[in-house]
Amino acid sequence: CKVILHTDSQYVQKGITMWIHGWKKNNWRTKAGEPVKNAELWKELERETHEHEIEWKWVKGHAGIEGNEMADMLANRGVEEALKKARK
Repeated sequence: CKVILHTDSQYVQKGITMWIHGWKKNNWRTKAGEPVKNAELWKELERETHEHEIEWKWVKGHAGIEGNEMADMLANRGVEEALKKARK
């Protein structure tokens, strides 16, 4: 499917559109020779880019953009729920 994916993370946007090529070439290591953090998640995300046509759009976080504000609220709610479960 064709997707327009909005993210407020330049790290995610640049990671998947630019840096991932070098990481793969360097056996999942950064230019500094350090292992890429969350490499398994990056690999999974890259697999999805082969299955779908994705246009990556960066949006400024906490700038009143309705969809971004909703995503932030849901992410924070998810963290709160996970912490509550972990405390039990």
